[in-house]
Order: sequence, then structure tokens, then C-alpha cells
Amino acid sequence: MVVLIVVLTVVVFIIVDAVLRIVMRKMQESKTAKERKEALDIGLRLDFADEAKSLKRVEVENPKAKILAVDDEEIILDSFRKILVFAGYSVDTVEKGPEALSLVKKNDYDFVFTDLKMPEMDGIEVTKAVKHLRPDIDVIVITGYASIESAVATMKYGAMDYVQKPFTEDELVDFVNKFLIRRQDRIDRTIKSKVHLITPSHGESKSKHEFNVPAGVFISPAHNWVKLELNGLVRIGIDDFTQKTLGKIDDLELPKAGLNIKKGEPLFTIKQGSYSMKIPSPVSGKVATVNTNLNEHIEYVNMKTYELGWICNIEPANLTDELKTLKIGADTVSWYQKEIDKFSKMVTKINSEEKEAEMKAEQLNEKVWEAFPDSFLQATFK
Repeated sequence: MVVLIVVLTVVVFIIVDAVLRIVMRKMQESKTAKERKEALDIGLRLDFADEAKSLKRVEVENPKAKILAVDDEEIILDSFRKILVFAGYSVDTVEKGPEALSLVKKNDYDFVFTDLKMPEMDGIEVTKAVKHLRPDIDVIVITGYASIESAVATMKYGAMDYVQKPFTEDELVDFVNKFLIRRQDRIDRTIKSKVHLITPSHGESKSKHEFNVPAGVFISPAHNWVKLELNGLVRIGIDDFTQKTLGKIDDLELPKAGLNIKKGEPLFTIKQGSYSMKIPSPVSGKVATVNTNLNEHIEYVNMKTYELGWICNIEPANLTDELKTLKIGADTVSWYQKEIDKFSKMVTKINSEEKEAEMKAEQLNEKVWEAFPDSFLQATFK
């Protein structure tokens, strides 16, 4: 009876907690929507004629991005403001190309959306001018069905993509959210990554631009980490470089206990969606134990790769000789930096081989998974 009461209490607690979370989330969403509606109403009443005659500005708190839209159709600009403000974006709108350029000189925008066909200054001219003044701003062309070919042509002048009108609310929000992901992905790739040596006084860095190297762990040229256990076994996992360059690992094929393996033979397989990659063993020997916890907690590989994210323990057969093929501690830092630089060059080469000015993030990810094994899993230390 006591056990039943305890179980019922726990169940009730879980249900109440879930209901409270849903209610709190709904309340927060309602509050945010109200604040954005107020911002929209206030913004449309303010006069910004000193900056640009037709300028209408709506700013929200902690915006996802700051957008400037230019179109000679007021109804299109009204749609942009109403839809994107409620989606969490700050939006400026003007009706003429020269006004847009004047604002670009004075303000920091993430995106400029420009209509393709406008009097005085068309979308192609706006695209050229914006990319000349601010190469860091991404330009999206707004076009009708009949002008798609011309919109695509603007991409050779630096436009990121185009949006076809008319569009629904969901379509526009989906477009802009995807553009934001592509922009952030490109910015992330331009940030110079560095190596972070983990010591007792300097813990693991969570930054995706810092690659962790533990001071007391060996690293193989194929990017496994190797740790010597007190019982004589060798613990193995994938290093921080692999999981940060390839992205989130969402599945594994673990080795079987008792498997006899030679150095360089496939030991386990990492997966991400439809992509998979066989990872070679850094040492020869027999698989003693396997970390089956990863079947339920694959996140350990991504979040705690050097601790809970280990793959297996191997009883080594030729450890003395094979340790000479590994690096440890500070010796790995300069090599790691070279690997980071090599990865950056590989991504640049992949992009340059494409006909389009910029690859979509999912296309780049596919190319990276295809190129990674030959570039980083076949190497030996010189």
C-alpha cells in the first residue's frame, strides 16, 4: 500500500510539473506576442523621416536578427513587418533603393531584402551597392514568378538567395529562419578556432571554436583518444576535433566484446542522420568491455567525450610499439592547430568547387562527411 501511494505521488508530481511547464510556456508566449504587437503599434506611429522619408521601424527586445526590407509595394512591406516582428525580428522598411543604401551606411543590419523590380534603383543595383558598402550583410531578393531567372542572376553579384512572392506567413518565417541558420553557419566557419589544453586548473571549454585536448590522454592520428587504465586496459573514444567538425553524433554502432582487432581496422561507426563513418582502431588487441550506456545516452559522446563518452576498453596486444604512434598533452597542440587549419582549407575547397556562390548548410555537411575519412582518418604522424 505504501509503495502504491509513493508511486501515485510521483505520477501526480510529474503530471502537475508537466502541466505547470505548459502553462508557463503559454503565458510567456502570450506575453511575448503582446510585447511584439505593442512594438509594432508604437513603431508604426513614430516618425523616422530624418533618416529616410518612407522609413518605418519596429524593434523588438533581443531580436533574432535585424532586417531592412525595400520594396515599392507598401502591402509587401506591411507583410514583412507584421510577420517577421511576431517571429522575433527587428524590421526596418523603405520604399526606395537610395533610401535603403542611406540606412545601410548608418545601421548594422544582418539582412537586406530587396524587390527586384523598382523605379529609380532596381534590385540588382541595390544588391551590388549593399555588397560594396557592407559585404557582411546578406542580401535576399524578393521576386515574382516571372522574374525568377533574373533573381537567380543577382546571386553572382553577392545575393544569398531569393524569396518568391506571393508568400504565406509560414513560408516567409521558414525562409528567414533558414537564411539565419545559413548566415550563422558561415560566420561560425570564419571564426579562427584554437586548441584548448585541459589541465587540473583549466577545465574543458564548451565553445565550439575551441578544441579540447586533455593533458593526460593520448591522441591518435585518426582522431581517437586513448587512455591507459590502471588495470592495463586501454580506453578509447572519439576526440573533440571529430565531434565538433562533423557536428552532433546521433547514433553509434559499437564493437562487440571479444572482438580481436588490429590497429587501423574499423572499430566502431558514428552516425548523423543518413551519414555514417567507420572509425579505425588506434591500437591492436581484444575488445574487453563496451560502453553500452551510449545506447541510451548518445549525448555523452557530444557533451562528455573524454569522460562518459568513451566507446570501449581494449586489452592491448602491442602497446609498447603502438604508443609511439600517438601524441599526448602539449605535443598534440601544434598538430591539432594544423588539423584545424587543414579542415578549414577542406571546407573552403568544397565551397569553391560548387557552381553556386554559397552552398546550403546541409549540402556542405554532406560533402564534409564524404571528404573527412580520406583527409583525417588515414593519416599517420610524421
